[in-house]
Amino acid sequence: MKPILRMTHQRELILDEMGRCKGHPTADALYERIKKKLPRISLATVYRNLEILSEAGMIRKLEISGRQKRFDRQLEQHHHIYCVQCHRVDNLRVETVSPESAAEIGYRISGCRIEFFGVCPDCQKKNGQKPQKNNAAGAGKVNGHDCCNLNTRQRKVLQALNGRSCASAKDIAAVVALEPAQVSCQLTALKKKGLVASPARCQYELTAAGKELL
Repeated sequence: MKPILRMTHQRELILDEMGRCKGHPTADALYERIKKKLPRISLATVYRNLEILSEAGMIRKLEISGRQKRFDRQLEQHHHIYCVQCHRVDNLRVETVSPESAAEIGYRISGCRIEFFGVCPDCQKKNGQKPQKNNAAGAGKVNGHDCCNLNTRQRKVLQALNGRSCASAKDIAAVVALEPAQVSCQLTALKKKGLVASPARCQYELTAAGKELL
């Protein structure tokens, strides 16, 4: 049984800043944001805590070939695409990945990572090219809110909030049998998807999109 991770102020701040980031920040980028609030924090401390949070399963570490490590707050299974021009990283959904070819040569599969690369829409515009469009861009959304690929924990959190006016992470943790820190991670992801709102400090409720999804 893994020991319960102690949530220090530094780790809470790192998770909070990751929740505010739209992309997949590097440790250096997070350090630049965090040191504005904690001027005495060192880059080594940020690196160390990111590794600890990654090992605890609270964030994902992305090791893109030949590039600086990046970190992702979104825990559900997904893949990434890398822009070779501006170096940004975006999430990419791949519907089917077959493990059969690995199993055929005797591998016991523990995970999967598919790495795509190309030129992002912004860089295509700078290059005078017309960005490719996908007619299915709105798929998987409820009233414009991204609700695809909810993980099991996120669904449990939504169900625990259903029928409640407001609840804290600790209240939800008692219902779904998770640690409050784990619940906080899922709440942050659900807020980014527009399925959960926080009308008061440390209090959460379902949005209209969250209710519709249930």
